[in-house]
Amino acid sequence: MEYKYSFEKLEVWNDARNKVKMIYLQTDNFPEKERFGLSSQMQRAAVSIVSNITEGVSRSSVKEKIRFVELAYGSLMELYCQLYVSVDLDYLTPDTFTLIKAEIDKIANKANALKRSFIKQLND
Repeated sequence: MEYKYSFEKLEVWNDARNKVKMIYLQTDNFPEKERFGLSSQMQRAAVSIVSNITEGVSRSSVKEKIRFVELAYGSLMELYCQLYVSVDLDYLTPDTFTLIKAEIDKIANKANALKRSFIKQLND
């Protein structure tokens, strides 16, 4: 695959992008009454993660880069909370929750590492 933009080379961006697909596939199994409720919120949160990473990395100001990574992290935590609610409502199994949580942990660690690298640039 040929990369055109710098964010496409980031593992955290690719992991977050793959998470979007996983969330869409899982929420397809939610009850129809959740179509414009929880499933829609989860889908928007997942898309927000990858979108904010993209926008942040594309900014010229290091402070803006940091801010957008923080926004992505906030959306990641929002999605994590919504996963708990999905299990509580029996829309997701505990095993599926554990699987998705492992991916969220991986993205969280990489997002924090990206933020630290931007902070280092700011302080150099």
